[in-house]
Amino acid sequence: MSGPKTTLAIRRTSGPPRNTTLELGKLPPQAIDLEEAVLGACMLEKPALAQVDFLKPDHFYHESHKVIFQAIRELMIKSEPVDMRTVVSKLKQQGKLEMAGGAYYIAELTSKVASSANVEYHARIITELAIKRFLINLGSEIAQRGYEDTTDTFELMDWAETTLYNLHGDMGMRIEYKDGLTLGLEAIQTIQERMTRKDGLSGVPSGFSTLDRITHGWQPGEMIVIAARPGMGKTSFILSMVEMLVTMFEIPVGIFSLEMTSLELTTRLFSINTEIDSERIKKGSISNIELKLLMNSKVSSKKNLFVDDTPSLDINQLRTKARRMVERHGVRIILLDYLQLLKITGHTGNREQEIAGISRSLKALAKELKVPVIALSQLSRGVETRGGDKRPMLSDLRESGAIEQDADVVCFLYRPEYYKIHNLEDGTPSQGVAEAILAKNRNGRLDTAYLRFIGKFTKFADMESRFDAGERHPSWPTEDQSQGPPPPGADDNPF
Repeated sequence: MSGPKTTLAIRRTSGPPRNTTLELGKLPPQAIDLEEAVLGACMLEKPALAQVDFLKPDHFYHESHKVIFQAIRELMIKSEPVDMRTVVSKLKQQGKLEMAGGAYYIAELTSKVASSANVEYHARIITELAIKRFLINLGSEIAQRGYEDTTDTFELMDWAETTLYNLHGDMGMRIEYKDGLTLGLEAIQTIQERMTRKDGLSGVPSGFSTLDRITHGWQPGEMIVIAARPGMGKTSFILSMVEMLVTMFEIPVGIFSLEMTSLELTTRLFSINTEIDSERIKKGSISNIELKLLMNSKVSSKKNLFVDDTPSLDINQLRTKARRMVERHGVRIILLDYLQLLKITGHTGNREQEIAGISRSLKALAKELKVPVIALSQLSRGVETRGGDKRPMLSDLRESGAIEQDADVVCFLYRPEYYKIHNLEDGTPSQGVAEAILAKNRNGRLDTAYLRFIGKFTKFADMESRFDAGERHPSWPTEDQSQGPPPPGADDNPF
């Protein structure tokens, strides 16, 4: 009895592409003989199962082979014997024996292979052919959507790029484990690289020395949550950090601003960098000298800052765009303002489940891109109703406990003067004092970094500022420029 007849229909192997028809006269990439050999080897010798653990039923071309391999996988998962008789029995129980080609065909598969010596090599070929079929489907789907008038061009590009990027994972080709030797060599290399750094950091610096001494920098692959109540200065905090990363450390930074436009964000960065009152910049009530400061600002001359202010951003769009930033521009840190404004397209659950999905996706994104992902988050109103000094706690994270679970670092911003607390615990004035409270630090200690908040510049800084002593601001024009630096004591000197 011969095997099942071939068909020209393409079944979707994984992902979103719909079923399409092939060009007339062309046969989809396939290797029926290898599929038979792999199935036969799996039922003949137990070691073969471990060698093809990356295979999935959808990798097979024949529908009957998909059904047979699915039965084999189910037996293997339950630690039951896998042979011709157990597979037939399993398919009988499921009512799928005839769909699989019958008992005789399954028995015939075991007679077509002598050993499992080359089973892994054969399985790799089957997987590669499945990928080719998937790409054919994907190309047809892209063409079909491209002809539709209602299709958004950029959404189509994002969908296609994301689908292609996830192909290896979907097809089971990605190596998901490493041996001890490889891990040891990688660890030693990382340690050696850290030994050469003079700043003592192992990750991306925040720019705040007191905070960096606790965290040793934001670590690659970590999800960091910066949380606070409205008005505490969450956006000011990350923009102060961005300004230092871009101008001082020259580290490429990617920002997804869901709340502010790119123009508003840039204006804030100008104020932080030049220390010109942000309100005056907004109103345009600045002097010519101050305008010159803005024009000569390091922020405006750097090409290592990448801002996306797309409203109503979807988590899939963010993943695609972040991946592009890292691959094309070498971005080393991703910042999101803020987490609760992100969406999941097609989500049907409650808000808490949606936030949990977003949180898991951000953590996965950090691991995938091997860069720190910093997300701002709102705190619940419970902080305001609580007595005492109203310092935030992990339970105050809004809408989902998954944020606390997924985050590697949770940092709360707290300014005592916001709650009319005029003195700190040691009696010193609280004016301009901000606390960065590390309430969770998976790979380090819990501590509090004290910072300075300068309201008129919407800026955070270390408690010691070199400009307090009247030093020259780095954004001032140099002596050899046409108009020269602002003269000390001049009426229009913003400092």
